[in-house]
Amino acid sequence: MQAMELGKFGIENLQMVDLEKPQPGPREVLIRVRAASLNYRDRMLIEGSYMPNLKFPLIPISDGAGEVLEVGAEVTRWKVGDRVTTHYSTTWLAGEMTEAHQTAKLGGPLPGMLREYAALPESALVATPNHLSDAEAATLPIAALTAWNAFQEANLQAGQTVLLQGTGGVSLFALQFAKVLGAKIIITSSSDAKLQRALELGAHHGINYRNTPNWGETARELNGGRGVDVVVEVGGAHTLAQSLTAIRQSGSIAVIGFLGGLGSSPDVVRTLVQKRARMLGISVGHRESFEAMNRVIELHKIRPVIDRSFTLPQTIDAFRHFGSSDLFGKVAISI
Repeated sequence: MQAMELGKFGIENLQMVDLEKPQPGPREVLIRVRAASLNYRDRMLIEGSYMPNLKFPLIPISDGAGEVLEVGAEVTRWKVGDRVTTHYSTTWLAGEMTEAHQTAKLGGPLPGMLREYAALPESALVATPNHLSDAEAATLPIAALTAWNAFQEANLQAGQTVLLQGTGGVSLFALQFAKVLGAKIIITSSSDAKLQRALELGAHHGINYRNTPNWGETARELNGGRGVDVVVEVGGAHTLAQSLTAIRQSGSIAVIGFLGGLGSSPDVVRTLVQKRARMLGISVGHRESFEAMNRVIELHKIRPVIDRSFTLPQTIDAFRHFGSSDLFGKVAISI
């Protein structure tokens, strides 16, 4: 089978290889992988900043989707022909995440989805929503589930206000979930064109943060001066100070990324205490939550926003596009 393999750190070190087609064990299924999608985690891992002790070679990329070709003798969850999507944290089925779950993640340390075939535990898959293509389904495991759990942990209620940062995959999934949950949505971007697209998707207000450096205060004003109820924080140190300005008393900041770096933001502790705000660390979610999210996606016919799709041999080009300022939504790879 064809696969994309990483021999050492650096996107330029991705290369196509021919590997033996895997055979499923008794509790495994063999899937024909039809699509994968890129996440910030994947780029960090390949560049060497996420798992510096990674063992090579590795097939990267955590998220994929396809159909079941074979089932092991003891498999009960799936049958041949089922359309399935991978669950990134393969052993985290429900309840709290443990240290053991950290070592069972697709795309590092376990082999990822940039390959034609994969033999995976039957428990490491969920059913693909019927209305989605494989490319659309492949965008769900990390980006969508992270956005979904940000709102679950923050207990977002209808009529509350959320502040979203940027127009990457997680933020656009958060926009779509906030819309069906009945929330008021404020979103930021450096591009007026992207803000207009976000408004067309259902956002109520857009803030260009290049033109409005104190966008946290603007977000407060857009919600009557009281502040927003929930912030989905993707920027890290670069944006946290503005998120703290925007959040209301006793509001929740769901920290799901650090695109702007990991350095400390001034007066974090003081502001958190003064506002009695909660800061929540969000790291995807368990399989039970994934299945609940998919029921909502299917009920409301939510469709992921795919900016562009590439082929397996174009993986390096896909990563370069993923890092560009033109990105709006997810990047998919057809396999």
